[in-house]
Amino acid sequence: MSSNVETPARLDTDLQRIIEARHHSPFSVLGRHVQGDQVVVRAYIPMAVEVSIAEGGLALTRVPDTDMFEWRGGADQVPERYRLIWKDQSHHEHIAHDPYCYPPQLSDFDMHLFGEGKHWHAYRFMGAHEHQVDGVAGVLFAVWAPNAERVSVVGDFNNWDGRRHPMRVFEGKGVWELFIPDLGSGVYYKFEVRSRESDTPFLKADPYGQHFELRPGTASIVCPVPSYEWRDNDWMRQRETADWQHEPMSVYEVHLNSWQRGVEGEFLDYRELARRLAKYVTEMGFTHIELLPITEHPFDLSWGYQATGYYAPTSRFGKPDDFRYFVDYMHQHNIGVLLDWVPAHFPKDAHGLARFDGTPLYEHADPRRGEHLDWSTLIFNYSRNEVKNFLLSSALFWLEEYHLDGVRVDAVASMLYLDYSRTEWVPNQYGGRENLEAIDFLRELNTVVHSECPGVLIIAEESTAWPQVTRPTYLGGLGFDLKWNMGWMNDTLRYMAYDPIHRQYHHDMLTFSMLYAFTENFLLPFSHDEVVHGKQSMLNKMPGDEWQRFANLRVLYTYMFTHPGKKLLFMGTEFAQGLEWNSAGVLDWYVLDYPLHEGMQRLVKDLNALYRNTRALYHHEFDWEGFEWIDCNDAQQSLLSYLRKAGSEFVLVVLNLTPVPRHDYRLGVPAAGAYLEVVNSDSSFYGGANIGNGGESIIARKEEWMGRPYSISMTVPPLGAVVLEHVPEPKTIASDEPDTEAAGIKTRNQ
Repeated sequence: MSSNVETPARLDTDLQRIIEARHHSPFSVLGRHVQGDQVVVRAYIPMAVEVSIAEGGLALTRVPDTDMFEWRGGADQVPERYRLIWKDQSHHEHIAHDPYCYPPQLSDFDMHLFGEGKHWHAYRFMGAHEHQVDGVAGVLFAVWAPNAERVSVVGDFNNWDGRRHPMRVFEGKGVWELFIPDLGSGVYYKFEVRSRESDTPFLKADPYGQHFELRPGTASIVCPVPSYEWRDNDWMRQRETADWQHEPMSVYEVHLNSWQRGVEGEFLDYRELARRLAKYVTEMGFTHIELLPITEHPFDLSWGYQATGYYAPTSRFGKPDDFRYFVDYMHQHNIGVLLDWVPAHFPKDAHGLARFDGTPLYEHADPRRGEHLDWSTLIFNYSRNEVKNFLLSSALFWLEEYHLDGVRVDAVASMLYLDYSRTEWVPNQYGGRENLEAIDFLRELNTVVHSECPGVLIIAEESTAWPQVTRPTYLGGLGFDLKWNMGWMNDTLRYMAYDPIHRQYHHDMLTFSMLYAFTENFLLPFSHDEVVHGKQSMLNKMPGDEWQRFANLRVLYTYMFTHPGKKLLFMGTEFAQGLEWNSAGVLDWYVLDYPLHEGMQRLVKDLNALYRNTRALYHHEFDWEGFEWIDCNDAQQSLLSYLRKAGSEFVLVVLNLTPVPRHDYRLGVPAAGAYLEVVNSDSSFYGGANIGNGGESIIARKEEWMGRPYSISMTVPPLGAVVLEHVPEPKTIASDEPDTEAAGIKTRNQ
């Protein structure tokens, strides 16, 4: 409370600025103020007819020709916390505690950490939160707008009138706060900002808002204190100590809007999506789902990548607790949940972060550093502590409040390079193209998250050769856990697009990945980006007639699931949807009525099962101990063969990238025993022609071949892949013995 006696001249000026909604410090005028041995109480309530103090029934006097009301009297007549009663012009009576008789609610410690960019949990006090002061319940609002002349809370509780609830500013911190008693959860609100540079106030949604009204509305909604009862304790405990690098990880990438919908085309809610997705993902054998951004966004066709609510699950599918249920349900069914998270850029929507206080605040002022012309979006200013704090706190919010198992950081390459996709750019202080502030932010992000949330995964979508993306920060790396292997994806799809007759001239496009496969912790992605914007579906990227397209895709997926690296498939690609992904519709589930599509789905299901149940395929995905070439040089026949290993266990993979079957194809192998055909992508079970090894095991001959002590002779199907599991046996067949002695061990897929 102020104890200063105001002079009439100053009072007149201050009153005028309150009435004009321009006052920078409304608490110096409104509320209860001691003046000598008296108290003055002021309230500004537009459209009020009369106002009184409930405690004592003390009537306030209207300042002539204004909606400002005053009461003066003895200090003992009005308590420090009091209520106002007023009648509006319709003679409706209202009663509420006066917000301007409450002291600041944000602590100096919180403000200090926020200003330093070190408050990892800023979401706990920024934004809008149910709050109590001296036993009075209400909502505490806080927003960062350092260059504003005035900020008010507006909402359905005050007719969206910016004159009613101007906020208090923490000078030097740029944070505005206001405790409004008698409000609760469910209230719709925004911040009305008057910039020093403009006379026209404008409305902004809450950057820290945790719930928003359904588009096209853009108001924030006050959330209740979380009370959801989680049932995933077992999952969370095991996650902390899980050895994820040596465990299988197969990710199903999902766009919730278009995966499935209701019978009339309506969006499903989070709870129904959870039940349907968990059932399908479990049946298919994926270990994780990755959600395209469900952070609140105004435009459906942005797929969530132009977010305006960095702390709010979109209202398209329900309320925050519904999304908690979604994650909880997944965990109870042993499915991890990853979220696409976008700290690289944000949209220019008027209600969002752009020029938030009338000036470039979250973004750079210089468009050469502050705007992505390709995407028509703005770039975060990572040199500002409060901006870094906003993003770091957002990442922790999703991981802590919603139990997510990790985030995939979108467009990392655009953050690392100042000249990314631009002709005009500003070099860093050393004259280089590296964005030093963004690099520091990414390292801090990974350091903080791994410290606060052990066991979660931070994944980089990074498309360049930036070194040590997944190496620890203390070794000079960026500190990510995984990096999308975009080089492998691009080379592989380019190779597969060639007519098989030409593939022999591009053999190195398949073998090149092994030159760098273990320089990072890689994830192999066939993501949503590869099946939109005229790139065609995965099926129609493949050359040839229908038989060849399906066979090519089957061999491609087998290659992916046996190549070192974690796996990711976008929804619909697992059953070879024929059309490009259309985010405005739903997947073409009806194609599963056709045998070739059903067969593709069966293959992916079996590949997931093989991957999850075969230690040799997942235990060493990030080092040479898990991989060995058998033959990478048979370019003329476009064949590849290699081993995947874990200790003494191994499987043999043979790929034929031409439509010519290879009979009696001899390969050197490292050990005696039987080689059991556990996957044949040409099996009739998957829609193939059933060319292979007759469902029989192949017994190694003790005959040196390719510099190895044993060899096998096999049939490799056209445009097909065969995975052979080694089964040690004491007996080996001499070089002149027939393979028919091995008859009787059947392939799993015939």
